Amino acid sequence: MASAADWISTTQEGAETIWSLQGDWTIHNAQVIDRQLQGRIKPSGKVAGQPRKIDLDLENLSSLDSAGAWLLTRLARDCRAAGAEVGLLHIQPRMQDLLQRVIDAAPDNKAPEPPRRNLGDWVAQIGKAVIDVWTLSLDLLAFFGALVEVTVRAIVRPRHLRMNSIVSHIEQTGLNAMPIVGLISFLVGVVLAYQGADQLARFGAQIFTVNMVGISVLREMGILLTAIVVAGRSGSAFTAQIGTMKVNEEVDALETMGLNPIEVLVLPRVLALVISLPLLTFFADIMGLLGGGLMCVLLVDMSFQQYLMLLRQAITVSQFGVGMIKAPVFAILISLIGCFEGMRVTGSAESVGKLTTKSVVEGIFLVIVFDAFFSILFSMLGV
Repeated sequence: MASAADWISTTQEGAETIWSLQGDWTIHNAQVIDRQLQGRIKPSGKVAGQPRKIDLDLENLSSLDSAGAWLLTRLARDCRAAGAEVGLLHIQPRMQDLLQRVIDAAPDNKAPEPPRRNLGDWVAQIGKAVIDVWTLSLDLLAFFGALVEVTVRAIVRPRHLRMNSIVSHIEQTGLNAMPIVGLISFLVGVVLAYQGADQLARFGAQIFTVNMVGISVLREMGILLTAIVVAGRSGSAFTAQIGTMKVNEEVDALETMGLNPIEVLVLPRVLALVISLPLLTFFADIMGLLGGGLMCVLLVDMSFQQYLMLLRQAITVSQFGVGMIKAPVFAILISLIGCFEGMRVTGSAESVGKLTTKSVVEGIFLVIVFDAFFSILFSMLGV
């Protein structure tokens, strides 16, 4: 390997300085070359001696790779920053293409300022977001219409229903979800009873903890928590499954064979969730009441038989029905969003992940919105 003094030699011709580059300007020698360049360029950015014109002669370069080309480009840039005019002499043809590529890819000395945003830009961004939401809503409505059409056709001709697929999805969305739904509901019942007993004890009304647990679990917490868990678990699975089929062109293959993808892929998932979510909600209600009962027995000093008796006095069939009525609606929303986003996947794995996340967010959002709508509706009806 050449010594450090061999990388650059200097000759002076009047006001013009020629730096002759020689040796192998490659990554193996980059550290040594860089140290020598640092000696020629002062920390302030000024070139030693401050010549008015510098020519970089590349005739004697033995080899040049991308690291050496970058060092050469940086040297020329720093010289220009010091006020010197820089020229490149005798560029060898075999190095010209690489050097030009590195020059084109090199960043400018000064980073471009970010564009300033004015009020019109913000208004345009808001308008674009509104248009996107409106277009997405219309597409979702059209997808729901296609699903209703397929459902009516399946009711008229039950042989179009794929029972094996429906049963399989009931197992995946319902039976396999029971452990996590049951655990969450039980713990929420424990928390509700504990917090309720702690607050009501200040007024000597701990006995009403049973009322609070029973009504809140049956009307709101049981169905809401179950729907959120199912949206994150089954809604995302629907999007990922159908999206993967889109990427693998299996959906296109179904259409080529004359099969309706909505009938084959979407309808079984929707029907399965409409069946399994009410059952999961009932299971969640039982587990929530058991968790609340455990804390009432431990905190309020009552027996489990007394808890059941007070619970039967506190709740009615209508309160149980309020929660159960929401279950099929939430099931349709979750499955519809999951399948809709799955059918929107384009031919990339990145699209699958992006739309899977989007389906979970949209599903949970719609569940909460419709839950608020039901709460207002039942309040107006006096239920």
